[in-house]
Amino acid sequence: MKILVTGGAGYIGSVTSQLLLRENYEVIVLDNLSRGHKAAVPKGAIFVQGDLANPNLLTKIFRQYRIDCVIHFAALSLIGESVENPNQYFLNNVIYGYNLLKAMVENDVKKIIFSSSAAVYGIPNQIPILETASRNPINPYGGTKRIFENLLEEYDKAYGLKSITLRYFNVAGAYGGLGEDHRPETHLIPRILKSALKEALTFEIYGDDYDTRDGTCIRDYIHIYDLAIAHILALKALNKTSKVYNLGSENGATVKEVLTVACEVTGKTIPVKVMPRRPGDPPVLIASSQKIKQELGWQPKRTDLKTIIQDAWEWHQAYPNGYPD
Repeated sequence: MKILVTGGAGYIGSVTSQLLLRENYEVIVLDNLSRGHKAAVPKGAIFVQGDLANPNLLTKIFRQYRIDCVIHFAALSLIGESVENPNQYFLNNVIYGYNLLKAMVENDVKKIIFSSSAAVYGIPNQIPILETASRNPINPYGGTKRIFENLLEEYDKAYGLKSITLRYFNVAGAYGGLGEDHRPETHLIPRILKSALKEALTFEIYGDDYDTRDGTCIRDYIHIYDLAIAHILALKALNKTSKVYNLGSENGATVKEVLTVACEVTGKTIPVKVMPRRPGDPPVLIASSQKIKQELGWQPKRTDLKTIIQDAWEWHQAYPNGYPD
């Protein structure tokens, strides 16, 4: 079975591609390397450097490799950046995503797994968050994910294109020599670990006046390995019915709690500075992942926060400056 992985040189795409190869799938990675890294593309995958903005390239890929299913990771994903430059996000995440769907229909590819986000929920009315919760994103990034989810619903009705949408909560950790290297880095755990690696680098907490147990945001952290395994299960299950699943640990940790564990793991005293809140940050996001556990048999193995941070710390120590480019 031949799988096109868009954004396969990125953090989640690379780990998922590695696991797909271990399951004996043929993997074609498409990435423009604007945010991904060629060094992260697993050995054994076919790599095509290119962009979803190029419909002719998409047609060539679908025809040359006779793709059976798409796993769509390629997207811009920085909340703050989306607030500052929404045009870029709607162009990349929606318009270029439409190019992908159009090419799939034209080449009779009827299966897609979509990398969505908890950002579609906005500020939830109930914790933990169920898949049936209202989607009211509070930033353009979440808005683009909601629009693409809506497109998938319409393409199912119009063309029979079946999808499994996976709404991620906070992904962290490292696996198989692959880790998190965003430039700039905005995700919490790697930012803390970068401060641990460089003692002069102060870790910034964005807001300590939220209505939470210690004033900092609460997030649900999931190990990259467990997340990637969920994509394999989704691929095997994707057939006649489109589905939506949350992916999280069902536990929440505050920013300060994550910092405490990171100090324990690294053995470092990390300097901290409290900054103003970032626009578009909900106070609490915790998933209910019961649906994917019950329907697809997903059983996350690396749920302990200390394990997640330890795996990430080992990778960052090995690659203190990120992937070689």
